[in-house]
Amino acid sequence: MTPTQTYVPERDDRRERLVETTLELLAFDTQNPPGETRQVFDWLERYITKLGIDFDRIETDHERPNLVVTIPGEREWTLLYEGHLDTVPYDRDCWSHDPLGERVDDRLYGRGATDMKGAIAAMLETMREFANETPPVTLQFAFVSDEETGGDAGIDAVLDTDAITADAAVVGETTTVDDEYAIALADKGRLWLTLEATGHAAHGSRPMCGENAVDRLYSVVADCRESVTGDRLNYPEPVGRIVDESVEYYKRRYADERLAPRELFEYPTANLGRLVGGSTVNSVPQSATAELDVRFTPGVSAREMLDGFRSCIDAREGVEIADVSYESGTYVDPDHPLVDSVGAAGRELADGRVSRYCATGGGDAKKLRAAGVPAVECAVGSDTAHAVDEHVTIDALERTAEWYLRLPERLDNRGEPGL
Repeated sequence: MTPTQTYVPERDDRRERLVETTLELLAFDTQNPPGETRQVFDWLERYITKLGIDFDRIETDHERPNLVVTIPGEREWTLLYEGHLDTVPYDRDCWSHDPLGERVDDRLYGRGATDMKGAIAAMLETMREFANETPPVTLQFAFVSDEETGGDAGIDAVLDTDAITADAAVVGETTTVDDEYAIALADKGRLWLTLEATGHAAHGSRPMCGENAVDRLYSVVADCRESVTGDRLNYPEPVGRIVDESVEYYKRRYADERLAPRELFEYPTANLGRLVGGSTVNSVPQSATAELDVRFTPGVSAREMLDGFRSCIDAREGVEIADVSYESGTYVDPDHPLVDSVGAAGRELADGRVSRYCATGGGDAKKLRAAGVPAVECAVGSDTAHAVDEHVTIDALERTAEWYLRLPERLDNRGEPGL
């Protein structure tokens, strides 16, 4: 019997398991809000128990539990696979397929199919592979809640314990669509500002007798946004390499000329997400509120970005910063062995280039990096995350599982100090 003949049945078994597991996960409604994931975690516990593997259940909220699984390896160096089970909400009436799981030919439809229950299924397949054999490095799996709303009952609660002992991590966010494999090794920082303006009320037929708070606030936002986002960012040399690769990736990945990927990373962006003011059409607004979303490249200080806006806003009368929330961006050095190993495993499957880029948003990988765990995002999926009729192909599930299965040996063969 040839090697091919012995290998194909295993692949066929894996394919069917991946389909079954993904549909099982999709059948649980884990929309966040409300973010109740207890039932799917009960199912995960039963699945893992059948494999004969120990696990820790960590929860600060009974309805939002987390599980951490550890499989000791030949070496203590530890690779973590991390993924979230909550999803964004959906409107069932807008869907052509069942948002709680439906197979149509080679596609699996459902909320969370590509973000990221399909990747979770691939992680479970990786766990199954090593359940009865010792992996070359220690493996951990963290399945968490509360990611989609950035809540603190998920990976934050896990990191507050000593359950995770990882030296590096792979997060199951979709990075690869179609044939170009890609990994995300950085994310942007964010600054959220709530601005309030005061004016002087008057009758709408005599606007010159009042001070329009909406006009005042919009003018300040426009001026300060132009002032701060017009300054080119300074970031470390490793981030510069990530930016260069990100620019090329976004040029290939997105055809929209408005994106301007060079400007997307070399300058901050500022989006006026909300502007609220006034009570009636025939009155001059006495107060107004705006919410501004500022994003900037990793390696740039969030505090410096805040200082820039504060200086501009403080110089204007009648407008003040009422609330601030910010996080700096994070990144893994492109030369880190994790990046090299994940990229090498991807190249084996892609038979070609594996792109590396900076994500424009941020999720659990950001929190892991901020906690000192180098983390990259990688999974094969579709462009339908958060969209109507979200789906993942069965081929994508297989490719993700194969990618994850190759990583322990790849990392073990690095032979680097500490690896």
